Amino acid sequence: MKVALAQINPTVGDIDGNVKKILHYGLLARDAACDLVVFPELSVCGYPPMDLLFKSSFVEANLAALARIARELPDINMLVGFVDFNPSAGKPLYNGCALLFGGEVRARQYKTLLPTYDVFDEERYFEPASSYTAMPVGDWKIGVSICEDIWRDAELYPTMRYQCDPMEKILSLAPDFLINISASPYSLGKEHIRHELVRNQAIRSGLSMLYVNQVGGDDELIFDGRSIAVNGKGELIGAASAFAEDLLLVDLKAGRGEIRQFSHDNTVNIYEALTLGTRDYMSKCGFKKAVVGLSGGIDSAVVCAIACRAVGADNVLGVSMPSPYSSEGSLTDAKALAENLGIEHRVIAISEAMKVFNSLLAPVFSGLAPDNTEENIQARLRGLLLMSLSNKFNYLVLTTGNKSELAVGYCTLYGDMCGGLAVISDLPKMMVYDLARYINEEAGREIIPGNTIDKPPSAELRPDQCDQDTLPPYVVLDGIINAYVEQHRAPEEIVRLGYKAEVVMDVINRIDRNEYKRHQAAPGLKVTARAFGLGWRMPIAQKFKEQVKGNELLC
Repeated sequence: MKVALAQINPTVGDIDGNVKKILHYGLLARDAACDLVVFPELSVCGYPPMDLLFKSSFVEANLAALARIARELPDINMLVGFVDFNPSAGKPLYNGCALLFGGEVRARQYKTLLPTYDVFDEERYFEPASSYTAMPVGDWKIGVSICEDIWRDAELYPTMRYQCDPMEKILSLAPDFLINISASPYSLGKEHIRHELVRNQAIRSGLSMLYVNQVGGDDELIFDGRSIAVNGKGELIGAASAFAEDLLLVDLKAGRGEIRQFSHDNTVNIYEALTLGTRDYMSKCGFKKAVVGLSGGIDSAVVCAIACRAVGADNVLGVSMPSPYSSEGSLTDAKALAENLGIEHRVIAISEAMKVFNSLLAPVFSGLAPDNTEENIQARLRGLLLMSLSNKFNYLVLTTGNKSELAVGYCTLYGDMCGGLAVISDLPKMMVYDLARYINEEAGREIIPGNTIDKPPSAELRPDQCDQDTLPPYVVLDGIINAYVEQHRAPEEIVRLGYKAEVVMDVINRIDRNEYKRHQAAPGLKVTARAFGLGWRMPIAQKFKEQVKGNELLC
């Protein structure tokens, strides 16, 4: 049995384009004399389709496409992810996998475990499987599962989300080997968890297991691929590329397959993920060019470098918008970055515009001292300029705020938050620095100026301003944000990690009260375990406040 794992990059709703991609990889597998080619979860319609699933025309189009695939490539067995109607009581749809051969659908298997945590909400649409089948391919019987169905693992998750174990039911059918089709989004270190899940299932059953994962960017989510195959001992016998389409060939009879090499370094993977996410967001939304406001700071420099890597320097415009408070060093750093990247760079000063706005507002603000209002006017003028360039030239504005800033509201609505994609909004500030250094290291030369990396971060909205005037040191801030947002730790637990109670409560209160800003932020690319966006569902109008339990912690 020779199997091809087709690690493809589908586009949600581009059913015709997805069909062409499936047929293309199916032909490649057939020409390689494979007996079976396997595609990811919901590969016909793209994942995640979300509320497109409420459109019956969408589901019907995906079923027509499935029939077309079967007709046009009848002489190779294909496992394809698709959406099916549920004719019985319950939710209206199934998340399914179809075995195609001889011009028809030979067998179907539906997904059992429907995730409703983090970015997932599959119970909103799908009914879980109520029956199981071993799919026939020649003389072989295949046990097929879909993504979450293998995530019930007592070794990795002692407190399990599900009572039902679909793999137990699949194994009762006495299959010859196992296949899991997935659309599993990337987050830091997740590839290790997936590998262990597949390995554990293979050892548990004593059967070879093949795992095929989607690749590509879809809105906030990034899929890293990394499809794998392991034998019944849990030994790796096949591995596909990371962050790229691939066709991985595995010979089950011989017990070996192709093994691609990919990095497990977190910084490298973040760079690859954000590049892929930016590229696919732009191309799938119809944008060819991007514009970035260049402040001379670390965040805009990293975003600009990622944009150039994603779509090419010829398709990126950098714009510096100095105010009277912008340092000469920031201007020269922004210019040096643009020259290092080879992008077009324009300077549009906002000093005169600031005078006009101050003049317009002077009668209303009479007798009131300048404060954050005047600072925010600067940010909003810059946002206005970038959005004007976007409208006139059809550029996508890439926002430059990081996770640390977004968490505590250190950003301006309709100012530096203006844009269509928040590239690094899930990157804590210290991780931005790591990525900046890696960008220079990978290039073998200075891309991001050394001064940009070394100087204290500042919004430069008033004289001698520094981020740490109003924020804790970023190493402290990032640690508290990680504990509270990603690890779900209570305030007293965070204090016990070594942080001062008053600092912990200040950061937590800032996170909680800035929900209204995050609801108005551009979609951001998810790379950590929990990002602000799809997986963060907090109310805006609410009065609950965290408290540190245990008075001794406040002493």
